[in-house]
Amino acid sequence: MNVEEDYLDVLQNIEFAIISVYRQQPALVDFDVENAINALITHYRAENREARLPNLNERAKQVYELVETMCEWRMGNDELASADMRTRGPRPPVVAVDVIVACLKRIRKSVQRWNKEGGRRGYLTFIQRFLP
Repeated sequence: MNVEEDYLDVLQNIEFAIISVYRQQPALVDFDVENAINALITHYRAENREARLPNLNERAKQVYELVETMCEWRMGNDELASADMRTRGPRPPVVAVDVIVACLKRIRKSVQRWNKEGGRRGYLTFIQRFLP
């Protein structure tokens, strides 16, 4: 599976959620994003996904919650999707949890790369250029 080729739309959806938090919380840093992504990977790998919210700072928690909502929507769980998501145009194809985990891992790799290259907000600065 080539995540970037096969699931570019899922990656873009997740990154849109991340940038949405960044635009509301300018203090957000790549470290917050990475913590949220790591917690989501653990969450989606778990057999019982009813686990409680991990101990994250407020900014990372906002990323976690919005990205989780996006992931659940992409997996077909409309109960967690916002009303805006449910009514905005045709529904995208539903993906499996293993696809979500692969996408989250790819985003984590990107966060690490761009953070190393661009500093505390290297990843956020990089993806902001590509999203409306």
